[in-house]
Amino acid sequence: MVFIGIDMLLYFDDYRNSMVMKEDVSRYADMFAAMGSEPRLQIMRLLLSAHPEGMVVGEIATELEVTASTLSHHLEKLKNEDLVRVRREGTFLRYSANIDGLQELLGFLYAECCTRNKAVEPHKIVCCE
Repeated sequence: MVFIGIDMLLYFDDYRNSMVMKEDVSRYADMFAAMGSEPRLQIMRLLLSAHPEGMVVGEIATELEVTASTLSHHLEKLKNEDLVRVRREGTFLRYSANIDGLQELLGFLYAECCTRNKAVEPHKIVCCE
């Protein structure tokens, strides 16, 4: 279940009424594709659970039990699609979920399925049962 505040609903209403450019759809498709592998989706879940602080690479590798080279590949793909942010802290790299990018991606999906097409009833997503 996803909980969305009223400020997000206003954003979605504004979004629904705006035209989505072809470049945006392509970008969103790339973002979904980046999260379309199990390891990268696990990384996103882990970084969201560590929000807003994020995690250093060693912590992520330990938690997910992956090698540094494999993790580096997946983090680079997520970073290239603007789903994660990275900042250097001395000799460490700290990764965090890019909440702005995720909010935009979720806004697109919400507008398509819940407001414009009404394929999914909005209250089933934004309200608790």
